[in-house]
Amino acid sequence: MSISATPLTPEVVSKDGNAMVLSMGPQHPSTHGVLQIMLEIEGENIVKAEPEIGYLHTGIEKNAENQFWSTAQTNVERMDYLAPSNNALCYALAVEKLLGITNDIPERASLIRVLNSELTRIASHCVWLGTGGIDLGALSVFFYTFDLRENILDMQEAAGGARMHPNYIRVGGVNGDLPDGYMDRLNAFIEKFPGRMRDLRALLQANPILQDRMIDVGIMTPEEAVQWNITGPSLRASGIAYDVRKAYPYCGFETYDFDVPTREEGDSYARFLVRLDEMEESHRIIKQVRDRLQKTHGPVAIDNAKVVAPPKETIALSMEALIHHFKIMTEGFRVPPGDVYQATESPRGELAYYIVSDGGNRPYRIRTRPPSMYNLQALKGMGPGNLIADLVVMIGSLDPVFGEVDR
Repeated sequence: MSISATPLTPEVVSKDGNAMVLSMGPQHPSTHGVLQIMLEIEGENIVKAEPEIGYLHTGIEKNAENQFWSTAQTNVERMDYLAPSNNALCYALAVEKLLGITNDIPERASLIRVLNSELTRIASHCVWLGTGGIDLGALSVFFYTFDLRENILDMQEAAGGARMHPNYIRVGGVNGDLPDGYMDRLNAFIEKFPGRMRDLRALLQANPILQDRMIDVGIMTPEEAVQWNITGPSLRASGIAYDVRKAYPYCGFETYDFDVPTREEGDSYARFLVRLDEMEESHRIIKQVRDRLQKTHGPVAIDNAKVVAPPKETIALSMEALIHHFKIMTEGFRVPPGDVYQATESPRGELAYYIVSDGGNRPYRIRTRPPSMYNLQALKGMGPGNLIADLVVMIGSLDPVFGEVDR
């Protein structure tokens, strides 16, 4: 039975057959945050699924428009709180386009940016895999993945000063060079990663229980994925090899040797396999960055004291440096009038910012293209015909983060 003309509310119960409406979430642990799904069900079978969002709305975009160009970045990092460096990089690239300094970013700064974005991709996928395993009853995998993530967060804290939101990638470069001991930690991680991935694949990939739960569940054809504006691993699991790093390279990604993993099945298991493959491709990129960093030295930010604050050690020695530092901290910097759309490949897909400047020291408008929100809406299409228990699998396979869904 269809009740498309009737709003899906818990009070609506069909009097014909066995159809009824069930509210799943927003407090349900397997909705990955604060998602509510209004389900029309017949027995255990889903007839209709309507995601309800907005429970985590924080007004990040509007708050950012009331801050300086430099301080707004602390807000945008908190949209996708599992991949803050990817948010920061996309925002910085957009502002740098408006400033006309894209080609002035030092090579070492670009290398560090790529390193941080790919480490963050692995850390984000570790959270997806660990919590997704718990959704399916595989508890051990959580400890395997979070141990790996801890190594990445330790490096993030060493470079930026914070584990979750380091504010390390800045407009004009990065906030300081890599600290002493960082490369030793990076080398240890590079050596540890392949063995840990072998363990994870041995635990999960051929696990008959997980295969039964994921294979042929939540199928998206390539045509459906395009219609729903799906990007990232969820799109590539349907056979479309679109990756912003390849299609519209940034930070020199065109110079790195890596593949874009795809699958043809388009189900939850395919999305699981694509992310595992992506973690190994990120590991390939990280090794290449490590080798280049050892040969590349020099500044990690542009030499423009009107955009990047002078080094702290120069402030007490130079009146000019003190003045520039004071003006940036109290007034920010001005960006020429114009608008720009900048896209990057986040762990969840195409993350982009459309930013408008009116020539002032604050963004006039910031609009996000959050991949989680576009990917999540596909539940409407993939949910019907599956069991309620399968909905948990489908949500996990899309890997939504609700900080960027609700913003």
